Amino acid sequence: MADRSRKDALYEQVARVGKALAAPRRLELVDLLVQAPRTVELLARETGMSIANTSQHLQVLRAAGVVDAERSGTFVTYRLASRDVAELFVALRGVAGARLAEVDRLKRQLFATDPHVDAIDGSELVRLVRRGRVVLVDVRPAEEYAAGHLAGAVSIPHDQLERRLRELPKDRRIVAYCRGPYCVFAAHAVKLLRARGFDATRIEDGVADWQARGLPIETEHAA
Repeated sequence: MADRSRKDALYEQVARVGKALAAPRRLELVDLLVQAPRTVELLARETGMSIANTSQHLQVLRAAGVVDAERSGTFVTYRLASRDVAELFVALRGVAGARLAEVDRLKRQLFATDPHVDAIDGSELVRLVRRGRVVLVDVRPAEEYAAGHLAGAVSIPHDQLERRLRELPKDRRIVAYCRGPYCVFAAHAVKLLRARGFDATRIEDGVADWQARGLPIETEHAA
């Protein structure tokens, strides 16, 4: 009976992480924190939640050891507790995509006007970038690029793309990426680029997906 009690207690601790992630809004917060640390205020703005609701969700994640917090004056910045959390999120998202038909249906609706997804293998893309065959463009906000980006990528945030088109060559393919499979920034970028005469496509994977595969990630200040 003592062993049974201890085993139950162990599973209860593991379940704390599952319970913390068992809410759509908290999963979205984790997805955002995969990209870069953020204040409560920025997370609230990104998700459309109130600051109070955002803070409550973050406290649940923190109690389960999923995120850490650091206070600076009146602001509290949250970050993932470890890279393992990002890998768990990628794995959970992958299982949902593989096992639930509804995920695929909803993704098709989200990207209904954007069929331009490149299925290129990550390692092959790295080689093409190194050889100068393609230009890899990170269209996430600059602070996310600075926190970590795919090796060889250049930073042109989606809301700056139209006025920075001259920085991109028209004699090479442009490959855009953003936060991952549920992010529309790259899709919007490809639509704009194609309308301006560029050979452009996008990849679904983001930084967390590449890290999970052991592919190269760079960390530096955005250009």
